[in-house]
Amino acid sequence: MRRQIWLLVAATTSAVILAFLIPLGLLVRTLAEDRALASASQEAQSVAALVAAVSDQRQLADLVAGVGERSRLQTSVALADGTQIGPAIGTADDELLERARSGEAFTSRRPDGSARVYVPVVTQDGTAVVRSVVPGGELHRGLTAAWLTIAALGLLLLAGSLFAADRLGRRVAAPISEVSLVAHRLREGEMTARAHVGGPPEVADLASSLNRLADRIGELLRIEREAVADLSHRLRTPITALRLDVDAVRPAEAAERLGAHVEHLQRTVDAIVKEARRPVLSSLDRGCDAAAVVRERVDFWSALATDQDRTVTVEVPQRPVPAALDATELADALDVLLDNVFAHTPEGTPFEVALSHDSAGAVRLEVIDAGPGLTDPSLTERGVSGAGSTGLGLDIVRRTAEAAGGELVVRRGLRGGTVAIVTFAPGRR
Repeated sequence: MRRQIWLLVAATTSAVILAFLIPLGLLVRTLAEDRALASASQEAQSVAALVAAVSDQRQLADLVAGVGERSRLQTSVALADGTQIGPAIGTADDELLERARSGEAFTSRRPDGSARVYVPVVTQDGTAVVRSVVPGGELHRGLTAAWLTIAALGLLLLAGSLFAADRLGRRVAAPISEVSLVAHRLREGEMTARAHVGGPPEVADLASSLNRLADRIGELLRIEREAVADLSHRLRTPITALRLDVDAVRPAEAAERLGAHVEHLQRTVDAIVKEARRPVLSSLDRGCDAAAVVRERVDFWSALATDQDRTVTVEVPQRPVPAALDATELADALDVLLDNVFAHTPEGTPFEVALSHDSAGAVRLEVIDAGPGLTDPSLTERGVSGAGSTGLGLDIVRRTAEAAGGELVVRRGLRGGTVAIVTFAPGRR
């Protein structure tokens, strides 16, 4: 916007300046020529008075020579008998001399840029002619300096208008840029960001509307989280009753297995309540050490893997691996992937968890199992399940990856089994 305002003012000002300066330059040229011709005419009139008053040609020649020494013009006298006093008059002027002897005073412009003023003088011997030559340089003397002054004035006016346009552009564009920045911050999840209400009325109204929209979004998120928390909290009572019923189950191995499932369900509900109660994300610098999170979650699931006689291969760098998402979000995504392995593959099926960087520098998390493999590519869509579940698990992982600048890819492995690849944008070190 600033550049467009700058260009518009530059074009408009340039057009106005040229519309005034070009006629002004031509006027100055005309005035310079008129000044030089008036000076030549005045000098010719003065010499004509001398011709009429002095009859001695020697004395007249001295007087004309004195006038020439004090002037930049070339003044000559052609007497009635053909005698010339002063600079020589060529034969090319014979026709003009005859015209002047007829009693006409006039000015003649020449192709070389000079001008000649002819003044007739009636004497006792006949009509003499006084000719004053104005060279081209004298005709336009001072014109270059005047034009440079006019051009400098035009440039000064143009610079002043551009400066004013830049200040105006800053005043208009700065509030809009600030509103745009706040909108980007809100898009990134910084829900506390608010725009300064100021600037032109339209921009101030836009900033106020954006702030009200952010307030409304925050309110809706808060209401949604409260609803999820309340719903999750209500699940605790039937889970507690289920735990009491598990204690009465026989044999002990089945009770222990059911108890483990109930404990896992309890932890999941508690995590949902904790997540719902957590304030809306308000920082642009979300990040975690993906290596530490992956190691911690694999250790957690290793106990169940051992119980089911599963071989777990872990390839996680020992150095920190920054990722642009919250540690809880990464842990939840990995838990979903590992839970799918345990839920959709037979006991004893080995699996692998690997963390690395891809060729673009993104953090790459892979969960690979040796089970029957993916049978339906649409399983990553929300609400689609191949085992009668809610179908929300992989959709949660996909949305988590996309929110962190990555993606989820689930495909069949080259040797069978399922390969789930999740990428995240790298975090700040």
